[in-house]
Amino acid sequence: MTTPPMTDAADAAASAPHLADSHDLIRVHGARENNLKDVSVEIPKRRLTVFTGVSGSGKSSLVFDTVAAESQRLINETYSAFVQGFMPTLARPDVDVLDGLTTAIIVDQQRMGADPRSTVGTATDANAMLRILFSRLGEPHIGSPKAYSFNVASISGAGAVTVQRAGQTVKERREFSITGGMCPRCEGRGSVTDIDLTQLFDESKSLSEGALTVPGYKAGGWNHRLYTESGLYDPDTPIRAFTKRQLQDFLYREPTRMKIAGINMTYEGLVPRIQKSMLAKDREAMQPHIREFVDRAVTFTTCPDCAGTRLSEAARSSKIGGISIADACAMQISDLAEWVRGLAEPSVGPLLTALGDTLDSFVEIGLGYLSLDRSAGTLSGGEAQRVKMIRHLGSSLTDVTYVFDEPTIGLHPHDIRRMNDLLLRLRDKGNTVLVVEHKPEAIAIADHVVDLGPGAGTAGGTVCFEGTVEQLRASGTLTGRHLDDRARLKETVRKPAGALEIRGASTHNLRDVDVDIPLGVLTVVTGVAGSGKSSLVHGSIPAGENVVSVDQSPIRGSRRSNPATYTGLLEPIRKAFAKANGVKPALFSANSEGACPNCNGAGVVYTDLAMMAGVATTCEECEGKRFEASVLEYHLGGRDISEVLAMSVTEAGEFFGAGEARTPAAHRILTHMADVGLGYLTLGQPLTTLSGGERQRLKLATHMSDKGGIYVLDEPTTGLHLADVEQLLGLLDRLVEAGKSVIVIEHHQAVMAHADWIIDLGPGAGHDGGRVVFEGTPADLVAARSTLTGEHLADYVGT
Repeated sequence: MTTPPMTDAADAAASAPHLADSHDLIRVHGARENNLKDVSVEIPKRRLTVFTGVSGSGKSSLVFDTVAAESQRLINETYSAFVQGFMPTLARPDVDVLDGLTTAIIVDQQRMGADPRSTVGTATDANAMLRILFSRLGEPHIGSPKAYSFNVASISGAGAVTVQRAGQTVKERREFSITGGMCPRCEGRGSVTDIDLTQLFDESKSLSEGALTVPGYKAGGWNHRLYTESGLYDPDTPIRAFTKRQLQDFLYREPTRMKIAGINMTYEGLVPRIQKSMLAKDREAMQPHIREFVDRAVTFTTCPDCAGTRLSEAARSSKIGGISIADACAMQISDLAEWVRGLAEPSVGPLLTALGDTLDSFVEIGLGYLSLDRSAGTLSGGEAQRVKMIRHLGSSLTDVTYVFDEPTIGLHPHDIRRMNDLLLRLRDKGNTVLVVEHKPEAIAIADHVVDLGPGAGTAGGTVCFEGTVEQLRASGTLTGRHLDDRARLKETVRKPAGALEIRGASTHNLRDVDVDIPLGVLTVVTGVAGSGKSSLVHGSIPAGENVVSVDQSPIRGSRRSNPATYTGLLEPIRKAFAKANGVKPALFSANSEGACPNCNGAGVVYTDLAMMAGVATTCEECEGKRFEASVLEYHLGGRDISEVLAMSVTEAGEFFGAGEARTPAAHRILTHMADVGLGYLTLGQPLTTLSGGERQRLKLATHMSDKGGIYVLDEPTTGLHLADVEQLLGLLDRLVEAGKSVIVIEHHQAVMAHADWIIDLGPGAGHDGGRVVFEGTPADLVAARSTLTGEHLADYVGT
């Protein structure tokens, strides 16, 4: 009888794992993106993996530029070529094998759209649901959801249309109207602009003499010729001598088609032209010289018609239980969630449930203190990242890869616990969660840790460790050694040399705060996210001649910009090369005369393949060096300009510090860059490849030599490895010892412990915050344990 073995074989087959269940790893082999050196890792799926390592070690290159980028590229390729033409083009990462990828959802720190009409509500669909709710329940009823939208203008019109009917062409009169909720005065922006005409032109000069002082309106350019050759007034007459009619045409004329220099162009008055070309953009998105002009020439005031709500009078008149949509959007989200739950209307039951869940997600993620009408451009990088998380929390998707870039940025230790719970929830739904992180509290929850290093830049790019958190502690790597680092409280604190008095501060959620910020010492302003720290410091300390403010606003820069151009380092380097070789400095600029003619100084040639992914190939003429061959024959200290730009900051500091290449002006800037922990950056590395933390520290380096007596720093530990925090504390000490007053907005307990004075805001966020709940030394805060910050700091220092 042979039946039993057959049964055994069937049982064995049934108990054997299904072939589909064997794909439980994301395999990366031979990754060489940026500074990665043939990295090979195996990342477990449906687990939480944290990537650690010093800044510049290659974490983002591996997670974002390799794994996530290839996943997105493959998904984009599933769309038609037509659709791909409207999507960002992604090149294949430099890697040999990428296997086992799933759909990647990237939640990064990129600031949200800089459009002035973008708000927290429009970015998360909460506004869309609220508009539907008011169009169903609002009294009086004013129309469809569009009638409650500040992005839709009211339009009406009439005219003849031609239709085919029964084989005949018939003309009919038709009328149409769209009721929108946009305030007609401010066009949905909430603020109106007044332009100071004296900043646009010098009325004592004629246009021919260069009366226009607007950036981009120089003599000879098309913007200038539009006005000098319009024929509406004499360009040789001083503007103050224009007639009333001529001045009206010059400043306010409606768009008019006319021929100028034989070309059909649209003439428009100077004021509306500037409003459309410059003021329609968000201030933060402007180039520095444009922003400087706008700050000088334009005053932004709250719209008097809509009181800043952006909505028309009709939209504000429609209410549910005495609350208009403008009132609802201005409420703190935690209060709005309660109001929505109190609406018992079965006719819109599913809508109320969906809206309530979205608003509850805000509260759960620690953003309950925001309001839906908050401009998206005013959110910090950490807040923007958490707002993006909202749409994923309730998602029914599973088996996807979520990629987070330091999700704990801007979070108080109290809030980090919430964030950890959310990351674990995403994992427990069956998703793969990849997190780039420095904070030990966030590393502690990892199922798997990948530590990159050992150093930064060219000294990094290899995997130093893979395993569990406990194994990391015992591993002896830089991260493992510093994981349990704890800064101690100072035995003695510095005595202040005076005080900066703030009285009646009421910006945003501050409640008439009176506080004295001591000068000549290291002061840390802390408190939970949304407690009013930035409002107090940035809103009450004006950025004047004596104040150097290094906030988290992003550095704008193209792929041609690099640390050397941004910090002004290239200027002394070019002059040193020019002096040593007896030629002009412009030759040593890849954006000027010295540029390779084939790639125009970019180093690569971009080939646009229409709807296909564009291809960037190294320029064959200059081999990626960006300069023409004749320029590379000039040397300084035995190096040509391309070799100097390929140096790291540390290497360049030694090169320009002594010997034939000694250049004090360059050495000073390089020393500042090394002081803020950027010694590993190469001078010619494109700004677009720097992380948010690196950009902020680069900004700090540029301000190090400023003459200001007060330095205001907004979370300078952003993006810093545990081992680098000590270096930052040394830098802050050196600033104070040089006679500066340093005020730091910070959540990192090491910085709090190192402070001479702490100002703690709270006790909660939004309207639960806005008060000073403690001011004194760190030792007093730990001893009192009277606030959330005090409790966490006491736990941190182990008392």
